[in-house]
Amino acid sequence: MLVVVTLGLLSLFAGFAHAEGIPALTVTGTEDGGQEYTVTIQILAIMTALTFIPAALMMMTSFTRIIVVFAILRQAIGLQQTPSNQMLIGLALFLTFFVMYPIFDQINRDAIQPYINEEILPLEAIDRGLAPLKDFMLNQTRETDLNLFVRLADMEGEIETPDDTPLNILIPAFVTSELKTAFQIGFLLFIPFLIIDLVVASILMSMGMMMLSPIIISLPFKIMLFVLVDGWAMIMGSLASSFA
Repeated sequence: MLVVVTLGLLSLFAGFAHAEGIPALTVTGTEDGGQEYTVTIQILAIMTALTFIPAALMMMTSFTRIIVVFAILRQAIGLQQTPSNQMLIGLALFLTFFVMYPIFDQINRDAIQPYINEEILPLEAIDRGLAPLKDFMLNQTRETDLNLFVRLADMEGEIETPDDTPLNILIPAFVTSELKTAFQIGFLLFIPFLIIDLVVASILMSMGMMMLSPIIISLPFKIMLFVLVDGWAMIMGSLASSFA
């Protein structure tokens, strides 16, 4: 039945295209010597670009640092499935939107709205939209990581200013810096919980309870410590302010 329905739809669309004579590609010249593609190709290009949104959201925003810190925090406390992965990802997404809101608002104001109002062409809209995103990534990228990928791409001397850095170099350098920063924050988070584990393990060994797992005893104390210091507000506030 699925094959029959699929073939029927394909034949219907083929007959409609043949009857209406839908052009595969229409190119219209502009006054400045450029070219503008037909709306059908534009929609196809936009739908294709939508498939890269998850990767762009993870690799070109603050999402990477936030989700890695949350995962390390859960591991440091000793909780395996609480909060769940869905809750951590949802919390990281909303915190990412909070951090990136000024940049998204600038992209909407400078690129999306002028393009919707037909004031600029698609390529100009892309350039305007990438400009604030590149500035954000450059501000969060270490110079050593940027120089590393410049050397790997054999482009030394070709990039005069950081603003001239192409995306194929900036994105991996930005992700590398984000991972490094996230692991540094995670190391600092591990220290107080590690001290509690060491104290509990020492007490159990001095009492001769070597068969009792220290994790079972230390877990309530680590949760209590995290709640008393208002850990979630502290972590999310520190993560948000780290992108200032």
